[in-house]
Amino acid sequence: MKCGPNALSLVALTLSSLLFARESRGQQPQSISKDDQYRISEILRDAHDEVKKHYYDPRMHGVDWDARYQQYAAMIPRVHNLGQGFEVVAAYLRELNDSHVFFVPPKRVNRYEDGYRFALVGNDCFITQIRPKSDAESKLHIGDQILTLDGYNVNRDDFHDLAYFLRALSPMPAAKLVVRSPGEPARSVIVNHTVKPGKPEMDLTNSTDSFNLGVREPNEDRFTEAKIVELVDVAIWKLPRFDLDFTQVDRLIRIARGHKSLILDLRGNPGGNVETLKAILGSLFDKDLKIADQVERKATKEMIAKRQSNQFTGKLIVLVDAGSASASELLARVVQLEHRGIVLGDKSAGAVMESKIFGDSRGTDVKFFYGFSVTDANLIMADGKSLEKTGVTPDELILPTGAQLAAGQDPVLARALELAGAKLYGVEASKLFPFRWAPL
Repeated sequence: MKCGPNALSLVALTLSSLLFARESRGQQPQSISKDDQYRISEILRDAHDEVKKHYYDPRMHGVDWDARYQQYAAMIPRVHNLGQGFEVVAAYLRELNDSHVFFVPPKRVNRYEDGYRFALVGNDCFITQIRPKSDAESKLHIGDQILTLDGYNVNRDDFHDLAYFLRALSPMPAAKLVVRSPGEPARSVIVNHTVKPGKPEMDLTNSTDSFNLGVREPNEDRFTEAKIVELVDVAIWKLPRFDLDFTQVDRLIRIARGHKSLILDLRGNPGGNVETLKAILGSLFDKDLKIADQVERKATKEMIAKRQSNQFTGKLIVLVDAGSASASELLARVVQLEHRGIVLGDKSAGAVMESKIFGDSRGTDVKFFYGFSVTDANLIMADGKSLEKTGVTPDELILPTGAQLAAGQDPVLARALELAGAKLYGVEASKLFPFRWAPL
């Protein structure tokens, strides 16, 4: 991960570059109590134990897991607050350099809503949505390129770690951004975030809670359900995440069957339920299909999508981008390997492992809940390769520019519609699935 000269590094933690990064930027250190030191020590021990017990590679990719634990435990007395303690735990887990191994911190009583969303396009990062009536509305514009965020460079190498750090692990009431609008010089802005009160505890045995916190890039504002738009001979299926049951998949496939072409839009889809993936692939292929080999600690199993009776056999176009991860990438790559259709858009996230959330808690009178995502299987595709850290390269690379985003255009969907024989211009295409913000 590369974030510039004063950057956060969750890959290789040092006290100067992470624990005291904010202290070096003029923020006053705070003391941490012995009780809080104990809490962090116990969480770090849980992280050590859960990974050692469940991680698919017992050799830990050559990392001396016990020695590393001692190294990070020694840092705890030097942290200034609980937030920095959580950073120690997160950095320890990041030693494995595995997209699906990470710390799910206790939910904070207050959540900071920044009022804007950003996404990678190629190696650059752009503002893609701005919440109405937020502080961001008067300071940012859709299509602005983010050059630095809180002093950190924003690019593909460090994007996911940076988003995780600033939004899930250590959110702040404001952020300083250096942005550049299309055709204009760079400018610096400070955006104040909206404080949203929340419940002080979160039980990670609740699957909804653990999923929302476990996603590397918070996606809770995209609460629109999977939806199909029909345009004469073309059906466009927008799938925000893989969370549908068999009946829901079957219903949507039946709609698609009434059209010659299906555009499956997986942009921004972080993955989800493997059974949803199997149901969709089983409805797109006329045979039982091996998705991947699941390489576990003690065995290797085949991940199979069974052929479904309800089949879509027409032209298939799949859309992906840098936010397409996990199950999204598996589906897109299977389509490529089986020559079933064409994949358009940007290179995907390269975050393709199989994992489980292990929840833990501390406290007696007042409990706080936290957890760890731990990879329990590597996934090897039919070509003998893993998508982890490599992602899916589209058959046709289409990268929207800042100017196109500012103009409300969607050139990727417009191109897909053109290939499907239902040409719409970029602005018209972008209006088919309007973005909706979750209520504050």
